[in-house]
Amino acid sequence: MFARPQDLADRMSAAPPPKTFTLPVDAARLKAREILKGLPEAGYLPVVENWRQLPDGQIEFTMRHLPAAE
Repeated sequence: MFARPQDLADRMSAAPPPKTFTLPVDAARLKAREILKGLPEAGYLPVVENWRQLPDGQIEFTMRHLPAAE
């Protein structure tokens, strides 16, 4: 059975908002591992994205929760 666009929009809007972290390199690695090894929240899988190094050497990345496959 196919999902209607409205059903998909409803599922996506229920996801927790993305969180952005700015940390030193080693702390960023540890935080990303912690996020990825954590348990899914209410049917949403954590995803680390937009990983980049800033001019000051710190790492900035965003963590989002995507709906898990049913």
